[in-house]
Amino acid sequence: MASPSLMDTLFQRSLDDIIKGVRQQQSSTESIFISKVIEEIRREIKSTDLRTKSTALQKLTYLNSIHFIDMSWASFHAIECISSPTFSHKKIGYLAISQSFNESTPVILLISNQLRKDLKSSNEFEVSLALDCLSRIGTVDLCRDLTSEVFTLMSSSKVFVRKKGIGVVLRLFEKYPDAVRVCFKKLVESLEGSDSQIVSAVVGVFCELASKDPRSYLPLAPEFYRILVDSKNNWVLIKVLKIFAKLAPLEPRLAKRMVEPICDHMRKTGAKSLVFECIRTVVTSFTEYESAMKLAAAKIREFLMEDDPNLKYLGLHAVSIMAPKHLWAVLENKDVVIQSLSDEDPNIKLESLRLVMAMASESNLVETCRVLVNYALKSDPEFCNEILGSILSTCCRNVYDVIIDFDWYVSLLGEMSRIPNCSKGEEIENQLIDIGMRVKDVRPELVRVGRDLLIDPALLGNPFLHRLLSAAAWVCGEYVEFSRNPVELMEALLQPRTSLLPSSIRTVYMQSAFKVLIFCIHSYFLQKEEMTSEVSDLASKRECSESSDLATGKALVQSDQDEGFNPRESNQSYEDPSVVDTGVGQTSTPAFMEEKSFMHESIVNLLNLMELALGPLSGSLDVEIQERAWNVLGFIELVRQEFSNPLIRKEANLEREKVIASRVVEWVHDAFSEELGPVSVTAQDRVLVPDELVLKENLTDLEAICGGVELPSPGSFSLTSPYYGESAGFSVSNLQGEEDSEPSTESTSLLTEHRKRHGLYYLPSEKNKILANDYPPANDPSSGINTNDDTEDLVKLADQSLVSKRKPNHAKPRPVVVKLEGGDAAPVVSKKPELKDDLLSGAIRDVLLGNEAKAASSQSNPSDKSSSKRKGKAKHVILPDSKENLAVGEQPNHENPSSRRSQHRGHGKEKSKKSRGKKNGDGREDDGEKEREKIRDHHGRHKSRQRADAPINVVAQTPDIPDYLL
Repeated sequence: MASPSLMDTLFQRSLDDIIKGVRQQQSSTESIFISKVIEEIRREIKSTDLRTKSTALQKLTYLNSIHFIDMSWASFHAIECISSPTFSHKKIGYLAISQSFNESTPVILLISNQLRKDLKSSNEFEVSLALDCLSRIGTVDLCRDLTSEVFTLMSSSKVFVRKKGIGVVLRLFEKYPDAVRVCFKKLVESLEGSDSQIVSAVVGVFCELASKDPRSYLPLAPEFYRILVDSKNNWVLIKVLKIFAKLAPLEPRLAKRMVEPICDHMRKTGAKSLVFECIRTVVTSFTEYESAMKLAAAKIREFLMEDDPNLKYLGLHAVSIMAPKHLWAVLENKDVVIQSLSDEDPNIKLESLRLVMAMASESNLVETCRVLVNYALKSDPEFCNEILGSILSTCCRNVYDVIIDFDWYVSLLGEMSRIPNCSKGEEIENQLIDIGMRVKDVRPELVRVGRDLLIDPALLGNPFLHRLLSAAAWVCGEYVEFSRNPVELMEALLQPRTSLLPSSIRTVYMQSAFKVLIFCIHSYFLQKEEMTSEVSDLASKRECSESSDLATGKALVQSDQDEGFNPRESNQSYEDPSVVDTGVGQTSTPAFMEEKSFMHESIVNLLNLMELALGPLSGSLDVEIQERAWNVLGFIELVRQEFSNPLIRKEANLEREKVIASRVVEWVHDAFSEELGPVSVTAQDRVLVPDELVLKENLTDLEAICGGVELPSPGSFSLTSPYYGESAGFSVSNLQGEEDSEPSTESTSLLTEHRKRHGLYYLPSEKNKILANDYPPANDPSSGINTNDDTEDLVKLADQSLVSKRKPNHAKPRPVVVKLEGGDAAPVVSKKPELKDDLLSGAIRDVLLGNEAKAASSQSNPSDKSSSKRKGKAKHVILPDSKENLAVGEQPNHENPSSRRSQHRGHGKEKSKKSRGKKNGDGREDDGEKEREKIRDHHGRHKSRQRADAPINVVAQTPDIPDYLL
């Protein structure tokens, strides 16, 4: 691309022109305009004129910050601008570098010399630009190379430069921990300065450092205490309070001296920011002091009564901090908390919601949930789902530890799903299934709630509740023995509107319908066996006695014969094709079988209904739906022989087919009857990985093979099928319409009667009526929950129900909840500290230890001759004491290596003194010296190994805080 001409340079557009041009563009033409501007910038930035280059770089920086235009290609041009002697060009270049450079930028090392030059400049503004740039893009190499320059600037006479240099130290310590040994002492000395700007900068650096590893800064507590007492700068005091909030848990003795100054600031200051920081420090770190807690609670009350929403939110936030350990503070302000649920500010409403749930307990959970559900009905969709999510998370905490009446909670889950704005289908799904597996006593109520959800067609049109319907279908199929009317469940699971559900949900519906069918057929076989045994018993009694029992036996035999399929009676009793109900549903299979009996015709009708519903789905494009449909159809074909006309079948095959069908049904029923329980979240971790299985194998080949396959989205569904015309599901109205065309008045009357009873499952049959996909909202709120209570009534109710009471004596005992030994919550993985943090903390400890650290380092350095001489003399002087100590604690097998080393050094020195001035005529003295050198090397290595094995000794050297502070 050619460089810009003179005319282009003279008439170059400025940044103001670009901003005005962007604002004048419409949304459709904005991208075109920006593309043209980028082309101009690419030409202009290649100019040799630094003015033109810097203007182009300025425009590119603006477009990058507002429209996220890539500017990595202009890195070298930015370096050219910072080398300009003109301050305006240098400023633009540094801004571009700070905004676009990172550790992976190839040319970042080229700015090292220019940064060093600008850091030594006499112009304080140029120094400020370089420091600001270093604080943003400083890498390990840059921080190592420029540490000495920053250290010099920390002592600058110009306050503007000095405070910026102190701020850059934080970046140096983070990237290059060895800079601590150079700059940390100067940083601590700056705490004693009189300039408030310098002290503010230093305290800000220590506040950030203490947030990562506060233990290393305990020796500086006296300096921070002095600033807390003497400083008048509110922002400095806030930073110091943050530091003490970190240090107090590590050193409990600090609290005794800290409480009084903090309470004085709370009483005297008028700054709300400082008052809130004092409150937060007290409620988090000084909870043992009752007077301080009461003062903090009084100040919190003042925040809650403020009209400013920001201060009110801070007050609620402070109450939420106190809630876990001091619930009395929440109860004192419960009126304000309840009223805040109706506040216009969403943040205030969320904080008040958390506080209401913090007050929930076993005694008031029912009333609390009723109050919150009423608020959810009147709230906007976002806050409504926040309320529902808070109820769900609170009730399931610690494996439903707060719930006493699970029947109530399951019914509450059903009511929550019918709230118009509810989108918590997945959470409710998980809890319905989890409660069903953990609490056996709640399963009858669970099936009732699931049945109510399945027969409600309005829920099918809400995609947020599809997962909930999946759980309801699974529960009804898994625990169908607790259902009062299993065939009603079958009709609900196979209703035509299920075609609106995603394929993953429809497969659950089909599997649950199959479970219901297996249960009904198995129950029918059990009934038949019981009745057969009763008939045989009555027949034996009839042979033994000639009494009135003969008539009874004939009647029972006649009833047994009526169970066979009679074509003449095929069209009767279609009004209730399933169950003859003689009582109220029970909660166990034997009681259920006593009061409900399946007729032969009802089983035949169930098989016909299943075949009618699943026949069209056998050609579905979805593999799961197609496979399940074929499995059920194959089972129906196998079992149908048992329920066909016995007059048509041969006598030889009759008994054999009956045995096969009953055995298959029994086997499948036994498989479905296996108890399912909860699985620990850590169960997968306990499974050993086989040696042949490579879990981390590269699967790029699989992506190349399956790259062209488009998987259907989980929430997508289709109402058409290439195999069956418009509808992939079955339509009872269409199929019954075909029967209407036949000249059969009996079938027409039966269809009309069935439509009256089950009209909710039928699609509209009128030709001129178009089926709409927008279904009515899920159950009108007025039908389920009373919404006439206004805010004042709810506050009164909450005032009565949220008061802490004694645990009531429940007439109904709490059911057994299954808990796992391995735990039901996911394990919390503790984050290991990074290596840089360890290096930084170690370097700071070494600096703060002072002479002790130097002594320890000098003892571990035998190569230093002068230190070894001083050390040898000291060892030689204290040698008798060490011998006495060794004599007192007789440990011959575990002798202290340092004392042995001292003995060897002492003897070596004595021999060396005796042998001074003498000639070594023979080699004995040299041999003795060699042996002693070997012994010293051996003990030196042993001592270094012992020091490596016991690193905890370094922590023990941390100096104590002065007594005057503690």
